Amino acid sequence: MNLYAYIRIKERLRGGVWMSLVLSVCFGCGSATSKATGVIVASQAEPPASKKDQALFSAALNEFLQLDKQQNGQPANEVCEKIAGSFEGIEQESHSEAVRLRALYNAGLSYTRCHQDQKAIHYFDRVLERDPKFHYARAQRALSRYRIDWDKDAAIAELKQAVLDAQFQNVAALVDLATIQMERDGSIEDGDCKNDMECAKKNIQRALAIEDNYMPALNQLALYYYKQADRSSGDTGNKRKNQVGGMTGEKGNIQQLELAALVCSQAILKNPKYAPIHNTAGLVQVSLGLITGAVREFSIATQLDPSFFEAWMNCAAVNLSFRGFEQAQVAYQKAIQINPNSYEAHLGLALAFRGQINDANADRQLVLVQSELDTAKKLEPDRADTYYNEGIFIQEYKAKGGDKAKTIASLEEAKKKFQQFIDKATPHHETYEEAIKLANERMQDISDTIQFLTPTPESPAGGEAVQFHPPAS
Repeated sequence: MNLYAYIRIKERLRGGVWMSLVLSVCFGCGSATSKATGVIVASQAEPPASKKDQALFSAALNEFLQLDKQQNGQPANEVCEKIAGSFEGIEQESHSEAVRLRALYNAGLSYTRCHQDQKAIHYFDRVLERDPKFHYARAQRALSRYRIDWDKDAAIAELKQAVLDAQFQNVAALVDLATIQMERDGSIEDGDCKNDMECAKKNIQRALAIEDNYMPALNQLALYYYKQADRSSGDTGNKRKNQVGGMTGEKGNIQQLELAALVCSQAILKNPKYAPIHNTAGLVQVSLGLITGAVREFSIATQLDPSFFEAWMNCAAVNLSFRGFEQAQVAYQKAIQINPNSYEAHLGLALAFRGQINDANADRQLVLVQSELDTAKKLEPDRADTYYNEGIFIQEYKAKGGDKAKTIASLEEAKKKFQQFIDKATPHHETYEEAIKLANERMQDISDTIQFLTPTPESPAGGEAVQFHPPAS
């Protein structure tokens, strides 16, 4: 069963709400940063903004905030372009450099909401050309580039520079840096920390020292302990997960999981409406074997944020593992509405449809299952998982109920799918070792069955019946 953590920087693929900083102009006030909201305001050294700037900026900012309140998946490109255009208009008309830079930043941030990272980078570049110390733009540029090239080393280097430029006061950048360090999970020493995980924990702690109720930091701290538990159980996180089996029952290191659960419970007390912490709590509950509690947490996450892709996927995966096929179907369909190009969601939906096949609905369900498997293969042709599951589907369902010739043809097709699975899985043998063994066993069973069903010409005398050879024991 694949479970998904809420990774803010992977927004391009994941689809949840990414609450990044929106820079605003504080007219007539002297503070520099509002920690509670993450909004940047003008400093006392900057000239006051004009009334026209105030009106234009407030209107554009309200549009942006309304966009962030949408919970129906990715907004249309034209919506983001309209908001970005409003901010760019402010940049062209304002006489305040501080206002112009903040407007350009928000224009770039608007494009990230529609996953147009290349356009966003263009605006962040323009900000940094005029103010290389504008650390919010540097951090967001690092994340946009990362979503394009997935270069962890480059993203970490750029985020570290943003953190230094901010003098370790940019809590969002600290958490994003920790997130990618945890993903890289390398053994590179960096200053006073021995490896990426140690550096990540320090950066999370730095963020919490500035703002102890900053929910993304608390969520990442819980994920840190959750990952440490996986490492203790022998899962380094480097193996590619597959969808050819169910839950493994691996509970990991109980002490680390209990720490993760404690962080989740304390964070939920601080802000019970922050959906990602409920998703993380569900992950921890699954690892502790508390499945009922996990389902409850994933459900809460989807209720709080109906566009939370990871939570829908986790809800579906848990139900699928315990034969809750109808509930899994609903959850996978919700996930597909958010991210129509998710390979895992389409493959999971195929399995949910397959689990509901019975004599009354067989014709309809067979079509639905095959359609989802075909979609999964189109999305990721090289993924081995699809072929394994398609082989089972053909062997166990399509090969049943027809005449002998049709059954043999279906079994030959299933055997071909298992061979395709083995061909694609062999380069990743460590990940698929058990599944490859099972596929070979199924291919042997199919060969024996075909041999049993196929008449052997032995030149029978007179009216002797044609002999059939049973499968080898």
